[in-house]
Amino acid sequence: MVQKYQSPVRVYKYPFELVMAAYERRFPTCHLIPMFVGSDVLSEEQSEDGCMHNVERRCKLDVDAPRLLKRIAGVDYVYFNQRNSLNRLERTLHIESHNETFSNRVIIHELCCYSVHPENDGWTCFEQSASLDIKSFFGFESTVEKIAMKQYASSIKKGKEIIEYYLNQLDEEGITHVPRWMPPSGGAPLSSSTCPSSSSSSTTTTTTTTTTTTSTSAPNTTLAQRPTDLPITPLISITAPTDSGAPGAAGGAAPSGSATSPQQEGQGKEGTGPPPSPSSGQNETNAGTPDDKLDADYIKRYLGDLTPLQESCLIRLRGWLQETHKGKIPKDEHILRFLRARDFNMEKAREILCQSLTWRKQHQVDYLLENWSCPQVLHDYYTGGWHHHDKDGRPLYILRLGQMDTKGLVRALGEESLLRHVLSINEEGLRRCEENTKVFGRPISCWTCLVDLEGLNMRHLWRPGVKALLRIIEVVEANYPETLGRLLILRAPRVFPVLWTLVSPFIDENTRKKFLIYAGNDYQGPGGLVDYIDKEIIPDFLGGDCMCDVPEGGLVPKSLYRTPEELESDDIRLWTETIYQSASVFKGAPHEVLVEIIDASSVITWDFDVCRGDVVFNIYHSKRAPQPPRKDPLAAHGITSPTGNNVQLIDKSWLLGQDYSMVESPLTCKEGESVQGSHVTRWPGFYILQWRFHNMAACAATNLPRVDDVLATLQVSSHKCKVMYYTEVLGSEDFRGSMTSLGPPGPAGDKKTGF
Repeated sequence: MVQKYQSPVRVYKYPFELVMAAYERRFPTCHLIPMFVGSDVLSEEQSEDGCMHNVERRCKLDVDAPRLLKRIAGVDYVYFNQRNSLNRLERTLHIESHNETFSNRVIIHELCCYSVHPENDGWTCFEQSASLDIKSFFGFESTVEKIAMKQYASSIKKGKEIIEYYLNQLDEEGITHVPRWMPPSGGAPLSSSTCPSSSSSSTTTTTTTTTTTTSTSAPNTTLAQRPTDLPITPLISITAPTDSGAPGAAGGAAPSGSATSPQQEGQGKEGTGPPPSPSSGQNETNAGTPDDKLDADYIKRYLGDLTPLQESCLIRLRGWLQETHKGKIPKDEHILRFLRARDFNMEKAREILCQSLTWRKQHQVDYLLENWSCPQVLHDYYTGGWHHHDKDGRPLYILRLGQMDTKGLVRALGEESLLRHVLSINEEGLRRCEENTKVFGRPISCWTCLVDLEGLNMRHLWRPGVKALLRIIEVVEANYPETLGRLLILRAPRVFPVLWTLVSPFIDENTRKKFLIYAGNDYQGPGGLVDYIDKEIIPDFLGGDCMCDVPEGGLVPKSLYRTPEELESDDIRLWTETIYQSASVFKGAPHEVLVEIIDASSVITWDFDVCRGDVVFNIYHSKRAPQPPRKDPLAAHGITSPTGNNVQLIDKSWLLGQDYSMVESPLTCKEGESVQGSHVTRWPGFYILQWRFHNMAACAATNLPRVDDVLATLQVSSHKCKVMYYTEVLGSEDFRGSMTSLGPPGPAGDKKTGF
């Protein structure tokens, strides 16, 4: 398996030329990197005007590996080839590094780039990516991979310290400015001259990276001729959050050349409009475009201390979302929560995050705080509410569960209303975490919950109530991971172990570790509430002096109870109603939707998510009305279809080009992609939107009938796809800006070509 690494943007608040002067001092060897034994210049070339300067070195490393492993491998040192391409006119340095030792067994490839900050030409940005592919290594593949990734992570941190060290050294020597390169008068043509191989005594040539084992398998790139062809290019957009009122906010204003240390790097953050200048502070807006990049200070200020590999996982997952979800993507804090919930396993985190995004979109959860109107019975009898914050700055939520009439609330409101209310609490918690991050000047991504169980008894074990509680826990665990920082359970009675036995299996193990349980009045002693909550805000009902607005609860009047029939219909109206529909697609059994157009120049719009598998999306036109849809094509064979919905409209006897025609080129959509698009109709008639299974080349030419094809492949789970879609027909004059719920207005947000 190929291990990959992608760094955040690291910003040095020094001009490019000064950073290059510091960087050149790392060679021929660097005492700050003990494993870097030395380097030899293999070749050096420079244009006549001095604009382009390319250097190739062979670096010798003493890798910190077990002695036994070195003896088995038969080497004491590892050699890397590194090539630098400096463009003084564009003020960029591209660096490529790959291993020479064991190159037939291990492929290590690294790409780095120094460039000018896009918003402040007095600052310098640094980016780094790498990959590691271990083919074979004497049976020690796993050991070598761990050693490589560990040393690479440590070298990344060391690299920043080294640049800072040499910048300070230059300052001590009185070198605070290096003039920019200017083209010579007369405009001499560019040509290169190759210098003979020189020893490591070269001190004026541009140098290459000295990082150790990085990850690799990227194709080689010739840097001398085309340094800008590298995957890492100069930054296009680095936007900074504005938070003028936040004490201690990193990345504040610093004019070019001001006396700031290189560790005070600029902040990067997504934004819907033009990026603010680096001195404009911090802003919490989040839209996400592929050009937006995270910088190291922003990560530390808003997301916390992450290891280099954790930073890489965040950046790569975020980039994947930007490519596949063309509309709104989650904020960085939320993406990080899903990564933490799966121990930074990117594949597992991506799976549960995509499922959560589909769920949020289907049920319009993003608009819950705006649209949800809390019923009066919840205002009066739901014994929970927000109450200041704990000592760590986390929002504090108090729930007096022992005083809550769970049976009465379920009978009066139903499970769906309770679930929606709990979701609104979680959405409010996310909002409060963002606010507290600004107020306290440090990352706050979770909250503390205080649960008072005084009054808990057997009536709280009413089976429908426990069922509702378990369902709520299941939904919250799936869609709000790593939001609970600490759970304080106070005054637990004897009946609590019974409830805990029922509930605990549905709670994630990492979440259970955050539970602190106090029986009786134990919470008042050492190690109790005062260790986590300031004494001044301990609620009055727990012996404190702070008045708490959480309702005292009580029994819900039976006059407010509703019949099961009323609750069932209300649940459908409140929760399961959605503008989106789900459909399954099999190999040989596409799903098709009929759209009848009366007036030409109408606009057919669509929005769909590919929840599973890869599909091909087509639009057809026919003057003939299709036959009534044929649902469940497997039923004729005595098989119950596992699909929730699969409709086919195009008759097998129809001929493409005669009975119906394709009006747009097919669009292949990968699993996880979110697609919005539109088509302006040219003729009235019947339009058919079709999602079909994306056949591989080897099986695309099958001649089996549709149903037989499905029967032949039913045992292969990969031959089933699932989409969630919404379509709408608009008049051309009403089209632009009308799809407000579908992301960017108009065709600009479409994920399509030619649609």
